[in-house]
Amino acid sequence: MNVLSSLKHRPFALLWTGQTTSRLGDSLYRIALSWWVLEKTGSAVAMGTVLIFSQVPMLIFLLIGGVVVDRLPRIRIMFSSDLLSGLVITFVTVFAWLDLLQIWHIYLASMLFGFVEAFFFPAYQAVVPQITPSDLLNSANSLNGLSQRVTGIVGPALGAALVAAGGTSLAFGLDALSFFISALCVLPMLRSNLDKVQRQEITSEIGTVRRSARASFRQGFKDLGEGFNLVRTIPWIWMSILLFGLVNIMEAGPRAVAMPFLIKEDLGADVKLLGILGSAASLGFVVGMIWLGQYVRLHRRGLLGYLSVVGTGAALLPFAFKLPIPVLIASMFVSGMSTSVFALIWTHTLQEMVPGNMLGRVYSIDALGSFVLLPIGFSLSGWGTDQFGAPTVFLIGGISTIILALLGLTHPAIRNLD
Repeated sequence: MNVLSSLKHRPFALLWTGQTTSRLGDSLYRIALSWWVLEKTGSAVAMGTVLIFSQVPMLIFLLIGGVVVDRLPRIRIMFSSDLLSGLVITFVTVFAWLDLLQIWHIYLASMLFGFVEAFFFPAYQAVVPQITPSDLLNSANSLNGLSQRVTGIVGPALGAALVAAGGTSLAFGLDALSFFISALCVLPMLRSNLDKVQRQEITSEIGTVRRSARASFRQGFKDLGEGFNLVRTIPWIWMSILLFGLVNIMEAGPRAVAMPFLIKEDLGADVKLLGILGSAASLGFVVGMIWLGQYVRLHRRGLLGYLSVVGTGAALLPFAFKLPIPVLIASMFVSGMSTSVFALIWTHTLQEMVPGNMLGRVYSIDALGSFVLLPIGFSLSGWGTDQFGAPTVFLIGGISTIILALLGLTHPAIRNLD
């Protein structure tokens, strides 16, 4: 199958294997953490606060991370990030096992996690086209999405089962183990030719003369400014970043904060349904990635991508009306499939439009612009859930997402992108 062709390339296969393992652990962790916060506090505001503590450090350091991954070996950054993340989750695991874990511990761990993510995210996004031949990029992008969602199919259901049978500490511990396995997969590439090539490119770019701290600081700002200037010249990129800053508030807030409360308080269900809904979304994402991964090139990508966002918003509305559980499961499947369409289009267009030596900075600008308002969204969703109920939060989120996507389609730079 065309979608699997990039696995023949050993560096990408190693990277993909490690990240697939880590993503499975993350899926376990998210389910376990959501249910732990719900059972421990019963507060949607607390749930939103946990997410805020993970987002704010990431947003603060994300632009710095983008400059760093364009100036330092990306594989080394990923290796260090995996090790640090594993240590953070090990801390959470031990405290949960000893029944000493408190909400402020989760806030602290979330802050450290967000800091690490600020460097890992641009490094990972930029290293894929660095180590993968251009004719295999569509396959690699599809497999990255598949990895994220296939593990998402298994992870939520497995995480819910682990929480029900063995408690949250078991799920936390497996996530910590997954980070260490991911680091081991990256380890063979640390001294590879690929890592050496990037180090040589960096050395050539910055010269062999040691810079003063002040000159290096100025150069970092100059590099960042170059990234912003490039983004500003490509309407598809800067308009999408601005719109998704708002879309992510309206779509991610209800799913991340209000969903556990809707399941327990409005539907009278337990953690198993939370796992099933997460698995359904991931299954839809996988189906979308397999479908799109068969194409060497997609056409009318602007129209297709933004119509998929309309579908994502529409998939929130059945939750607002508390429709039967089978309908809600189907809605999550549609949401996952719609998300996969835009995700693949967005990743591939960035790799086409942005020079390789600037990808780290542009990915950081993308993430910052798209997610900078998420803490506000998490706060509003937590407050709205406690004050008005989860169904109202889903109604507002779904309608707003649809309106924002249709607004984007009114601009020719988005509507006419082929």
